[in-house]
Amino acid sequence: MSQPTSQPTSRPTNQPPIRVVVAKPGLDGHDRGIKVVARALRDSGMEVIYTGLHQTPEQVVAAVLAEDADAVGLSVLSGAHMTQFRRVVELLRQNDADDIIVFGGGIIPDDDRAPLAELGVTGVFTPGTPTADIVSWLTDAVAARRRA
Repeated sequence: MSQPTSQPTSRPTNQPPIRVVVAKPGLDGHDRGIKVVARALRDSGMEVIYTGLHQTPEQVVAAVLAEDADAVGLSVLSGAHMTQFRRVVELLRQNDADDIIVFGGGIIPDDDRAPLAELGVTGVFTPGTPTADIVSWLTDAVAARRRA
């Protein structure tokens, strides 16, 4: 019996694949969720760079710039999302890279969604979000960025 396979999301042939860095900033050591998201993004045809655990915002931004990423996905389960996400957004701005899409996930209270959006975190995905929703959202966000 054959196993089902994932088919990459179609993209215009004149467009390069989406490049996304996914990272675990801070001391949070729980990485199962980000690995599931990274795999879903990869299986949809995106190029995914996972930076690993315990990254500083400076390390995350350095990876984003070095990899010429379209987007960066951050995962925080420790409650430090406001501090960690803010610093990544600030560093991207300081490096004239504020056009890079920033999205995040983890344990993020609903009350923090609006402040994160004001910072420039354009997508927030909490546990239980279907990975197909994340893939679709990121595909659309990058397409809009590339058109701009």
